[in-house]
Amino acid sequence: MNRCLIRAAIVLLGLLASFPLPATGRPVGQWKMPAKGVEYAAFPIRPLPDSGDRRIHVVRIDPAHAKLKLALASEHGNRIRSTAQWCADLNLAVAINAGMFLKDYRTNVGYLRNKAHIQNRRWNRKYNTALAFGPRKNGIPKAILVDLDTPDSMKRLADYDAVVQNLRLIKGNGVSVWSREDRKWSESAVGMDKDGRILFLFCRSPLTMRNFNETVKSLDLGVIRMMHMEGGPLASLSIRTRDLVINLAGSYETDLRQDDRNMHQWPIPNAIGVQFSEH
Repeated sequence: MNRCLIRAAIVLLGLLASFPLPATGRPVGQWKMPAKGVEYAAFPIRPLPDSGDRRIHVVRIDPAHAKLKLALASEHGNRIRSTAQWCADLNLAVAINAGMFLKDYRTNVGYLRNKAHIQNRRWNRKYNTALAFGPRKNGIPKAILVDLDTPDSMKRLADYDAVVQNLRLIKGNGVSVWSREDRKWSESAVGMDKDGRILFLFCRSPLTMRNFNETVKSLDLGVIRMMHMEGGPLASLSIRTRDLVINLAGSYETDLRQDDRNMHQWPIPNAIGVQFSEH
């Protein structure tokens, strides 16, 4: 074997070693644990998108060991903040968009309640998913993500302090509900896996939501439900711990900003975070 072939073989082996392969032959992310009950990994997207960092970033949260928290401008001086600023100001280990908002730049488009503070009391008929956490009684999960078109959904949500409604991406046991279309954008989403863990997901590379759903499902995360939180340059995710600091910002959105040049997180009125806790 000549030197060129040997060198090529060494390079190939190095690339394979950097992306360990599961049984499906698909590269998997390397999980880190930046805080108690919180794991983080970044997964390469296949096939590679045309722009962005070509990864889906996933924060996996065990609500039995990590406490979820709503961060709302309407409860904190009406001051909007980036997810990085929400983390710094409220001592959060992680923060992601809590949902799209109305033209007042304060009010969530779907229903939103945080204990006695009701930011939006109107349920959006087109939004079929809600995240709830902060159980009001013993013996129920610390957090749930429910399909609102199931008979007992409202009764279950009434047992929690915090409830936020958003647009559904995946329902039931992992069924994608997004129709085929050409529009695409950077995306932040929240999901739940089969073990009841909450997932914060972020993808800077613009995908259609149908492709985003299928990509997430291909990662073997066990996602059974997922909802859209924000898209384009407003999509964001931050991790702020002693050992890991990451601040991610979206950019591309069809018909709004069709480029990959935005590198800064835009301020948002509402975020969902994880209260900081060391190992």
